[in-house]
Amino acid sequence: MSVYDFEVKDGDGNTVSLSQYKDKVLLIVNSATKCGFTPQYTELNEIYAEFNPQGFEILDFPCNQFGGQAPGTTEEITEVCRSKWLVPYTIFEKIDVNGEDASPLFEYLKNEQPFTGLTGKGAGKLKVVVKMKDRHYKDNNDIKWNFTKFLVDREGNVVRRFEPTEDLNDVKEAIKALL
Repeated sequence: MSVYDFEVKDGDGNTVSLSQYKDKVLLIVNSATKCGFTPQYTELNEIYAEFNPQGFEILDFPCNQFGGQAPGTTEEITEVCRSKWLVPYTIFEKIDVNGEDASPLFEYLKNEQPFTGLTGKGAGKLKVVVKMKDRHYKDNNDIKWNFTKFLVDREGNVVRRFEPTEDLNDVKEAIKALL
């Protein structure tokens, strides 16, 4: 099994097979438009501009499960992302990433790259917030917050998980190594 075996809905509700991304390096992100990590869009846009010509794509999945920070419809979220953050890559339908309604894609991603801890700038503060919601957060693979990222190689293998507090320069270097 690989990422290519999944189908998701795009921002217009159309079914998209992830097999269309074969032979590309992917960064799959759960996002929110009203989050302290939302400014990561600026760096993600830069990463996309640099690496897209080499076969790199970002797949952006809005999610409202963390502090209600992705309010509105998929269409409204897409408008904010395009107009305020100038997001050039595909924004998919708003989904759940945890719980009984979690996207099968994100269940797969979490199983392939389990949670190993929060590190990087702001990790201490995020740990406090996450622990208030889930005292046992260290013991499960759930997505802990917005802007968790999964890196997928050209064969569809999930090779790395980046928590939202990890330095985007580390993400960039990992992408570069796969291209």
